[in-house]
Amino acid sequence: MVFSSFVFLLLFLPVTLGLYYLAPKKAKNGILFIASLVFYAWGEPIYVLIMLFSTVFDYCNGLALERLERKNKSKGRTAVLVLSVVVNIGLLCFFKYTDFIIETADAVGGLSLRPLGIALPIGISFYTFQTLSYTIDVYRKKVKAQHNIISFGMYICMFPQLIAGPIVRYADIENQIDIRQRAVNPDKALSGALRFSLGLGKKVLLANQAGALWEEISSQSGNTAAVAWLGAVAFALQIYFDFSGYSDMAIGLGRILGFELCENFNYPYMSKSITEFWRRWHISLGTWFREYVYIPLGGNRKGIARQILNLFIVWFLTGLWHGAGWNFVLWGLYFFVLLVAEKLFLLKLLKKLPSAFAHIYTMLFVLVSWVIFANEDFGALSKYFVSLFGANGAYSADFIYYLKSYAVVLVSGILLSTDIPKRIFKRITDSFTVKLIVGGIIILLSVLMLIGDSYNPFLYFRF
Repeated sequence: MVFSSFVFLLLFLPVTLGLYYLAPKKAKNGILFIASLVFYAWGEPIYVLIMLFSTVFDYCNGLALERLERKNKSKGRTAVLVLSVVVNIGLLCFFKYTDFIIETADAVGGLSLRPLGIALPIGISFYTFQTLSYTIDVYRKKVKAQHNIISFGMYICMFPQLIAGPIVRYADIENQIDIRQRAVNPDKALSGALRFSLGLGKKVLLANQAGALWEEISSQSGNTAAVAWLGAVAFALQIYFDFSGYSDMAIGLGRILGFELCENFNYPYMSKSITEFWRRWHISLGTWFREYVYIPLGGNRKGIARQILNLFIVWFLTGLWHGAGWNFVLWGLYFFVLLVAEKLFLLKLLKKLPSAFAHIYTMLFVLVSWVIFANEDFGALSKYFVSLFGANGAYSADFIYYLKSYAVVLVSGILLSTDIPKRIFKRITDSFTVKLIVGGIIILLSVLMLIGDSYNPFLYFRF
């Protein structure tokens, strides 16, 4: 089930919110847990069992860590942590990477191996990282073990952020899991509804339309450089408004339910370096890798050579986390090289140059990165790259055609990927009533668009 579907908007959401708000406090977590299982099982009826296994498994691990701590058995606690990591990562690797490994081994060794055709459970990359954050933080004694399995299950399976993030660490939401400390009120719900409407508009009015342009351009062979770069811009807008739109909807829904979920984007296309870009893009993933991989490896505390190795590991894993394909690994290592270059010398140079130059530098390399990300087939990737750099000519009439056909989406997307509209709107009015009216208009336009548009993918569902 996706947020931008009539089943969700007109059936699941109204029924769930009605039951949630009418239920007594003690029953709210249970209602949300059951509703989240229904939400997931709607599209993944079998794989909901894997998510339930992960939930029960790490619930038990948390209790085991707590009991072993009381008995002062450090080796036992370490064994439980290792077991949790091995089983969770093992499940993720089996479902996400088995066929990838088989295909790679077949290509390299000519072993005539056949992929098993294993379907990827939606959201497994996200909820696996959430369960791991819980076990690791209990082990580190940063949080207490959760004794109520319904409340813990609600945390793991909570439908607003279940299948595409943001990745919510248990430490960030521990107090809110207790319904007595969770603010469920009309003001917060209205604020959440407004945030949800903005996310829905990003997804339906911008991401889908930019995605249609990308699909049209990427399916053509022999694009000129102008058309190829326009396609890269279209995909950059699609993936940003698709993913940030989902995050906005997740944060808005969480707020309606009384939760404050972490922010996941902060206008990344305004960045003036790749380092800054990754502080603003997919913030929850960057935080997770920093807290649970980079810092435990030693971070920047053991010299520059070790720091570069740690960055290599983190960005190799970041690329692989996004998908079972060598283009994703290349994408991750591409950013590794840029980030190391900035850390060693480039960042100092950029700070001395005009900010406009730094911004252009950043966006050029980001656009190239999205071309790598979007093309899982290396043959298609190489063809698109040569188009980018003029192998098929610099310009054609198609460029003007696409520009005219998608001018509104392109101009709106570029403008709304900055904080300029937000600052202008604040200067004009700070009225909450006006904001709600704007939100209502966005929802109406989104619904009208959904009625006549069959192109409605969520890119990050496959990661």
